[in-house]
Amino acid sequence: MAEDLKVRYSDKDLAEFKVLIEEKIEKAKSHLELLKSAYMNDGNNGTDDTSPTFKAFEEGSETMSKEANTQLAIRQEKFIRDLKNAMLRIENKTYGLCRVTGKLINKERLKLVPHATLSIEAKNMQS
Repeated sequence: MAEDLKVRYSDKDLAEFKVLIEEKIEKAKSHLELLKSAYMNDGNNGTDDTSPTFKAFEEGSETMSKEANTQLAIRQEKFIRDLKNAMLRIENKTYGLCRVTGKLINKERLKLVPHATLSIEAKNMQS
């Protein structure tokens, strides 16, 4: 019977995860701002007076880095969304429950991947 009582993390645990996730959201937001400013300001790198060949190369690499930054920004936005969803699960006291097995996700896993919704067991079942 005592086994069934541990169906969620304690309020103390949830509070610790909340702090961890808030820090990750702040870092992710500032990283996203850097990415956005990088691809918004990709305009002129001062290569106007250099040789045309170099300028063409520079523009090609600029386009590639712009695309890479855009992809990174999209991934970062998804990461922030996932972290915010984790915050909602903390509020609902459902944080840390595997959506497949219903068991608690290992604390160490949540510290590394705080937005995880699958236990390692469930993740391995998907492979």
